[in-house]
Amino acid sequence: MSPAAALALKLVLTPVLVGAASLAGRRWGSAVGGWLVGIPFTSAPVAFFLALDPGPRFAAEAAVGIMAGAISQAAFCLGYSWVAQRRGWAVSLLAAVVGFAVATLVLNPIRPPAGETFVLVAVVLVVGLFLVPGRPDAGAEQTRFPRWDIPARMLVATVFVLVLTSAAPALGARLAGLLAPFPLYASVLAVFAHRFQGPDAAVGVLRGLLLGLFAFAAFFLVLGLLLPESVALAFAVAIAVAAVVQTASLLAGRRLGLA
Repeated sequence: MSPAAALALKLVLTPVLVGAASLAGRRWGSAVGGWLVGIPFTSAPVAFFLALDPGPRFAAEAAVGIMAGAISQAAFCLGYSWVAQRRGWAVSLLAAVVGFAVATLVLNPIRPPAGETFVLVAVVLVVGLFLVPGRPDAGAEQTRFPRWDIPARMLVATVFVLVLTSAAPALGARLAGLLAPFPLYASVLAVFAHRFQGPDAAVGVLRGLLLGLFAFAAFFLVLGLLLPESVALAFAVAIAVAAVVQTASLLAGRRLGLA
């Protein structure tokens, strides 16, 4: 694929995916929006473009790093959720970003194989779900977003993908992978829910995100294992596995009273 075609794909695919996710979250509420973030709308394009250039093996290593980044996302969720019990959205978001950054710094030098990374991520997510304060609020109203909300999300996500894929060779596969899953979409959902509905709604978004991250981890586990063999096969299997895990996580979360 030529550089011009790759750039055009980045500029079209990323905003379409993020825009679609935003509309779905708006339709079914903030908690479902958080759960939908388990679908890797921004980090999957990053992995795809890395598979095109620098190549499948680099992308496979990055995919394991992206999967490990789910731990950083869990730190983000817990940091925001606990601080939001007493402070506003700005301080809560700052605490979440610090949590993500600290977790990323800790994870960067640690390089277990893909299977071990997946087990670690799953354990962290289970523990994280039970550490999130409060209980799901089934009666919460939908967040009312301003008209510029969805275009802003699309723009930020597209810029993020462009910058990260351009800087990936300099960052290295591991660090690029760890930075790719920064929860941009969840950040916007949580902040707006916090502003318009209060901290309980924001915590609901982040609890939903934790549930969705099981599918996220499964997606990148498959990529980490299969990308060196075939890019097309890896993404086809990853999408199928993630769809099954995504559905199962929501059903399990509801049965356990977590969603």
